[in-house]
Amino acid sequence: MPDIAHHDRHRVRRAFNLSLGFVLLLVAMFTLQHSGWDWRPWSVAPLDRAGLLGLLGAPLLHGSIEHLAANAVALLILGTLAGSVYPKATLRALPLLWLGSGLGAWLLGEAGSHHLGASGVTHGLMFLVLMLGLLRRDRAAIATGLIGVLFYGGMVMSIFPHEAGVSWQSHMGGAVGGVLAALLFRRADPMPPRKRYSWEDEDDAGQAEDALLDHELEQRAPPDVPVLWQPREGRDYEVVVPLRRRDPELPPRE
Repeated sequence: MPDIAHHDRHRVRRAFNLSLGFVLLLVAMFTLQHSGWDWRPWSVAPLDRAGLLGLLGAPLLHGSIEHLAANAVALLILGTLAGSVYPKATLRALPLLWLGSGLGAWLLGEAGSHHLGASGVTHGLMFLVLMLGLLRRDRAAIATGLIGVLFYGGMVMSIFPHEAGVSWQSHMGGAVGGVLAALLFRRADPMPPRKRYSWEDEDDAGQAEDALLDHELEQRAPPDVPVLWQPREGRDYEVVVPLRRRDPELPPRE
């Protein structure tokens, strides 16, 4: 038990450190944006071939400190949650979440607009843990999905148009990426061992005793059973039970 607890703490700490490292990268990029660097070529410009470059760069950019702070908190919570319970699935899902966020904005956004921010990735993480909880249905998966919904269940509604200036298109793209990743990578991480309860052992022992008793009480077949029917070539069945001939000298039975 101590080894399992230590392993769990290590996974949570590693997932938190990776999420924190990504948040620090976002802070560095935000600082670079306000140093005079022209960031617009790295944002998503819908239906513009040049705007496809934003599929790579848009999640790293943010329009305001409030925008950055909201996504940073979501990334720390959801990134730690997903990365600690599903480390392999989360790592494999990130490209789908990243590109899905940009593709949703590029395909569904209004021409002439610019989409940026990591909110599509955060939506993808929330839908990833939600769908994995529904698909795997072990205790850890269900608990993770419930915690994700508890903190960020409102993301289910924010994938639809609801507020001007908010890129619901990137939210929807990230959510679709999260659902696809859950379907593709639901078995990437091993299922946790199922806890066995004492009453289950008692039931198994009782069933074994019943089976042994039934075997002892079962009526055994006699050793010599006459064959009544036997298939023969050219015929379906033929009687093979011999009939004794009656001695003619014996008086008939009455």
